[in-house]
Amino acid sequence: MGRGGLTNAEWARLESLLPPGGVRGGRWSDHRRVINGVLYRARTGMQWRDLPERFGPWETVYKQHRRWSADGMWKMLLSRIQAAEDAVGGIDWDVSVDSTAVRAHQHAAGARKAPPAPVAQKGTGPGTNLVDPVPAETGRPAGGGGQIGECLRRSRGGFTTKIHLVADGRCRPLAFVLTPGHYGDGPQLEHVLEQISVPRPGVGRPRTRPDRVLADKAYTSRSNRRYLRRRGIRHTIPERLDQQRHRQNRGSQGGRPTGFDREHYKKRNTVERAINRLKGFRAVATRYEKRAYIYLGTVALAALMIWLRT
Repeated sequence: MGRGGLTNAEWARLESLLPPGGVRGGRWSDHRRVINGVLYRARTGMQWRDLPERFGPWETVYKQHRRWSADGMWKMLLSRIQAAEDAVGGIDWDVSVDSTAVRAHQHAAGARKAPPAPVAQKGTGPGTNLVDPVPAETGRPAGGGGQIGECLRRSRGGFTTKIHLVADGRCRPLAFVLTPGHYGDGPQLEHVLEQISVPRPGVGRPRTRPDRVLADKAYTSRSNRRYLRRRGIRHTIPERLDQQRHRQNRGSQGGRPTGFDREHYKKRNTVERAINRLKGFRAVATRYEKRAYIYLGTVALAALMIWLRT
């Protein structure tokens, strides 16, 4: 193991979850060596062609990362590790929601045509974590310019992608989605919470509902609060001053004040710390990939390593 590679304990947890070695035309390359190569590149942000020779041919490492990003393998591994933690009570279900903008490198531009949708089982492929709708009547982006289908748009920060993240109470990424950089935070609350799916041991549906959701004022819309009440999820979201004045001006028709627990809200920093951990991987802090599903696989790999090492 090189610096930052998989330890023996981490490899022991992953080995049983990986696909078998035998495939048509021969055998897979050593899984541990290839994963270490992908991890090395995610940590350093270097070009694939510059990978050290100890990881084998760079084409092998890149193609396996691209394949596992397309078919949801990284997402599946993350889900299995989360399930193992939940089985022993290791997940704090008071979750926090926030987003972070990621500046796209110049190499991320230039994708000529969106590739065909990868074949994957329902809920495992990358499409469920990508939000980039295009109006059907125009076939063009809703605004801001950029690349259709790759979650890249112009914003005040430049050419960016945005990661919307749910973190558990122990600063670990629980679920995430990608959007273009100019998308707002509030409208994505429902979508990112729908990505929470932690399998239960044995028979039973995956757990999809947290105990409590903490978020800042960007998420304080009526539609978000209705959605959380409909699902029976307690929430701690501060109300904006303009919303308070509007409610008070309406008198009795304005409804009751929203509940807000300052003590619970102190835990919201967990999502900020989870974002800092994710951006410790340079290939996450700066987007180099042209394809959104490959970048999403890099984010999933970084989240997987956070769960293995926390």
